[in-house]
Amino acid sequence: MKVIEIASFGGPDVLRLGERPVPVPGPGELLIRVSASGINRPDVLQRAGFYPAPPGASDIPGLEVAGVVVEGDAAAMQAAGLQPGDRVCALVAGGGYAEYCVAPVAQCLPVPAGLTDVQAASLPETFFTVWSNVFDRARLQSSETLLIQGGSSGIGVTAIQMTKALGATVLVTAGSDEKCAACLALGADHAINYKTQDFQAEVMRLTADRGVDVILDMVAGAYVAKEVECLAEDGRLVIIAVQGGVKSEINAGLVLRRRLTVTGSTLRARPVAFKGAIAQALQKTVWPLLAAGRIQPVLHSVLPAAEAAKAHALMESSQHVGKIVLTWGDA
Repeated sequence: MKVIEIASFGGPDVLRLGERPVPVPGPGELLIRVSASGINRPDVLQRAGFYPAPPGASDIPGLEVAGVVVEGDAAAMQAAGLQPGDRVCALVAGGGYAEYCVAPVAQCLPVPAGLTDVQAASLPETFFTVWSNVFDRARLQSSETLLIQGGSSGIGVTAIQMTKALGATVLVTAGSDEKCAACLALGADHAINYKTQDFQAEVMRLTADRGVDVILDMVAGAYVAKEVECLAEDGRLVIIAVQGGVKSEINAGLVLRRRLTVTGSTLRARPVAFKGAIAQALQKTVWPLLAAGRIQPVLHSVLPAAEAAKAHALMESSQHVGKIVLTWGDA
């Protein structure tokens, strides 16, 4: 099979088209003939040498795919209601940039009705991440207010739509007026251009100095101190990436007085059972919203797999709104 390999750690140009044997599914797994592979920030970090694949995972980058089931663990597939020929999308710990990919059955979901494989390939990483962090970890309620840092990112466009569909009030930050407009078009209640406005001052103004209940943060670094100031009583800050650096200083007194929670998580190395529980929650609560068109995949660019380096360069430019997807064959 054709794959995209990391020849050595470095810039986008280290990605190369190669060949590997087709993987063999083990217990609890199935084999997917891949039509499309989603691009995510962790792929870029892995390529640069900062985010190695967890033990036992493929060194081929790629955390989400969509395609057709070829074969797999018959009992596990039967329990999940899957069979060869079914169209699925899947979250994987690696190996997604390839014509064939092995995935745990528990981390596979049917392609939502009305969606193409390219659209479906843009779903797993961001949808699993948002559900796990915003709803499971931060316990966002429909009556609450959420601030999303980076509203035009793949995570951001997913979080806007998912949380609005489930009843929350949503504020976002983005790096240009055009990106802010795109976030508002997706349903955000307010969008703050962090390059021309002080997001802390704007959040407090928009909430009449109350603050927000939950913040989804992909920046960390110096943002954390300001985010703690933006939280309402019993507020929760969830850090899912550290693009702004790993060191932060916070007002610990404010954490005490307002009973704040500062937490974070990564998803890639979590057990299959943990990810499987997220998949079940998504299929029950969110997949019907996708099928009904109340939540829609947001695609910025679709490129052939051989142009993976171009896709990574686009990701690193941060000029995109939504997801970047690679295609294999005729997808």
